[in-house]
Amino acid sequence: MAVRRASHSGSWYSDSAKELGKQLETWLSTADLSHGPARAIIAPHAGYQYCGACSGFAYRQVSPVVVRRVFILGPSHHVRLAGCALSTATKYCTPLYDLRIDTQVYADLEATGQFEWMNMSMDEDEHSIEMHLPYIAKIMEDYKDSFTVVPVLVGSLTPEKEAMYGRIFSRYLADPQNLFVISSDFCHWGHRFRYTYYDRNWGEIYQSIQTLDRTGMDIIETLNPAAFTEYLKKFGNTICGRHPIGVLLQAVHSLQKSGSNGHKMSLKFLKYAQSSQCCSMSDSSVSYAAAALTFE
Repeated sequence: MAVRRASHSGSWYSDSAKELGKQLETWLSTADLSHGPARAIIAPHAGYQYCGACSGFAYRQVSPVVVRRVFILGPSHHVRLAGCALSTATKYCTPLYDLRIDTQVYADLEATGQFEWMNMSMDEDEHSIEMHLPYIAKIMEDYKDSFTVVPVLVGSLTPEKEAMYGRIFSRYLADPQNLFVISSDFCHWGHRFRYTYYDRNWGEIYQSIQTLDRTGMDIIETLNPAAFTEYLKKFGNTICGRHPIGVLLQAVHSLQKSGSNGHKMSLKFLKYAQSSQCCSMSDSSVSYAAAALTFE
């Protein structure tokens, strides 16, 4: 049995189950339940000191009693991938308890011929999926023996590939027992990120960044994948989870097109934060946003 270590615990978040549990509890209880039960959420993946509170707003919308499977789509930061990859692990460790990988769903995904495998070192180097595991463990703790996880590492996809993966995942999104976690930070701004877009009409740099992010968030809320692709082309906003978000939008689009779903879907952003406020061109910051998708 291959076990993936909690390789970022003790640095990006606490490795003490007690301390971590208390922290997550605080963030969840601070957030309002305003747009649930979530079928999918978008939440950040930075160190918890920066984005833990923001993530709480997304996870607060989840109704754990219905969830039996959690799909986690995270962008690949270290390895160039043209498609999506699955984990070779059967278990993901967290300081709270271990999460079991859904081998049946993995087998079904592999059978499509569209997925590759990440080796363990690739898996443990990546933080975009891991940063969600403690939150998932926390919200699901009363049901810890009755759910599985489906981690998927998402590469630099073309719009056509986003559409193809969207079609594959749409049938899982249609099932109320599945929750999708889309892992993404928003604008990475500053010379170290090689991105310094600044529109002075929007105020100070941090206000310009917020307007840029809000424009993207408004487009994501329309659930229109083509409009989101267009926005990224126009502004080049450094949203690191743009491909996982694109796959979610395409999955929604696929369900809308098939008409088989009959549900009204609604995506709302509930929280926005920045790691710091940039006022000069030598500053840098990363933005975080939390959203939930519901089916009515």
